[in-house]
Amino acid sequence: MKLVHRFLFLIVPAVLLVASCQKVDLFEKNVSLKEHRWPSAVKPEISFTITDTTSLYNLFVVLRHTEAYRYNNLWLKIHTIAPGDSTGSPQSLDLQLASNEKGWLGVGMDDIYEHRIRITASAIPLKPGTYRFKLEQIMRDDPLLHILNVGIRVERAPN
Repeated sequence: MKLVHRFLFLIVPAVLLVASCQKVDLFEKNVSLKEHRWPSAVKPEISFTITDTTSLYNLFVVLRHTEAYRYNNLWLKIHTIAPGDSTGSPQSLDLQLASNEKGWLGVGMDDIYEHRIRITASAIPLKPGTYRFKLEQIMRDDPLLHILNVGIRVERAPN
């Protein structure tokens, strides 16, 4: 039995090390909100650069909140400025965070929930260059309470 434990003690870390060395095809940046409050005047900006234009990408909004958040959704306006654009295009989204049947739809630990909500209907091509996103909460509450952070995640779509 001790031999099995030693074997597992040596093999499991080695497997984890090899798995962690694989290249992850993603970008994620989250902006923390002071005192877990999101005033409408605070519009976090996130930018990332795309060099691989042969791949398709999925875009996500990442949101973390406490269990005390009062709503099943979050209205968000995303201002996107693509490479070569000077003005950008705003998009209003109603992000579903919970349902009456299932409760919170995100992943929870203790009283904190994280949501990764895809904002592209399918994988999309991106132009080379720097993309800029500005995230604006457009809920009626100002400030919006119990929001820990908000961000953007970009994943290379599987082939």
